[in-house]
Amino acid sequence: MPQHIAALSLLVPDYDEAIAHYVDGLGFELIEDTDMGGGKRWVLVAPMGGQTRLLLARATKPEQVAQIGHQAGGRIFLILHTDDFARDHQRFSEAGVTFTEAPRHEPYGTVAVFRDRFGNLWDLLQPAPSA
Repeated sequence: MPQHIAALSLLVPDYDEAIAHYVDGLGFELIEDTDMGGGKRWVLVAPMGGQTRLLLARATKPEQVAQIGHQAGGRIFLILHTDDFARDHQRFSEAGVTFTEAPRHEPYGTVAVFRDRFGNLWDLLQPAPSA
């Protein structure tokens, strides 16, 4: 069986707030929301058509709460590929997503850094066409 990364855990302060941000704000798909008992839920979201999921993990301990928005130590944490940069940049901006820079063109594609609702840095990237 080939291997792939199925999901990444992403610390969030609240399940419903995170679902609202990623599903309503960024247009991700809610894959699963299962009550595990004791206030714990198994919540998976993914970009539309994406294979890798984000497991939204509610931070419950002080050391987890301290890491919300800082899972990559201030660096880009996730890279979201798109087939239409302008469409997604506009949609995200209208949804209140904060871009930390203007879109720029690099040899690898069109990119801009944005901060999700919880402080994590992402690249929105439309890869350059292959030569």
